[in-house]
Amino acid sequence: MNRIKYDSELIKLITLFESMTGAGVKDCIAGDNLTFIVEENEMGKAIGKGGANIKRLESALKKRIKVVEFNGDVLQFVRNFVYPAEVAEIKNDGGIVTINGKDSNTRAMLIGRNHQSLKQLNDVAKRYFDVKEIKII
Repeated sequence: MNRIKYDSELIKLITLFESMTGAGVKDCIAGDNLTFIVEENEMGKAIGKGGANIKRLESALKKRIKVVEFNGDVLQFVRNFVYPAEVAEIKNDGGIVTINGKDSNTRAMLIGRNHQSLKQLNDVAKRYFDVKEIKII
């Protein structure tokens, strides 16, 4: 739960996203793709009719975009973050969040190549919640 610092590039991306979608952005994580965390109940606005807003942004920025709806509950936030992966169960036991993937393909998708997806999920969850680590089983 550290203070988050943005460089001018991220601030420009957040401003662009908000002006193109009308949705409030809580956070933006840049990497190979861009992940925007939008305020609660702003998901529909962010995506737009038939995904129009996301398509426009992806073509303008020439990057893949993922939009995640923020939730004050760590388990629901993690569920939102890993969507569309189908998870059997998510548990929080003393700051260790355990995600039970439905099958081996789902687990592989949640972990990602070189653990990239899991690392990103861990980093983002720690920004907002008192989470020690996230495990995939």
